Amino acid sequence: MSKNYLGEFEELLLTVVAILGDKAYGNAIKEEIKLLLDRDVHLSAIHMTMYRLEDKGYVTSTYGGATSTRGGRRKRYFRLTSAGLAILRHLKDQRIILWKLLPDLNK
Repeated sequence: MSKNYLGEFEELLLTVVAILGDKAYGNAIKEEIKLLLDRDVHLSAIHMTMYRLEDKGYVTSTYGGATSTRGGRRKRYFRLTSAGLAILRHLKDQRIILWKLLPDLNK
């Protein structure tokens, strides 16, 4: 498997993290996917994938402060790394090349 390969869900999550910026945490990512794509995803799938992306070096995470509305639990915020941004750009370039080769969709 190529170093620059990501699964569809990994790519989706990286893209949403880039969109959300400093507000990217599990539930915000879930809600953004629902809002933008009308796609339901499980929070556990988001967290597992985000940990995998962190292991790959594409995101980092930090914890926010504890709040009483969350029962004292802290949010884990995710941020794109320079490697994460680079792979998103690479994937975008690949997609553009392929989409331009589809004659019926370019009309």
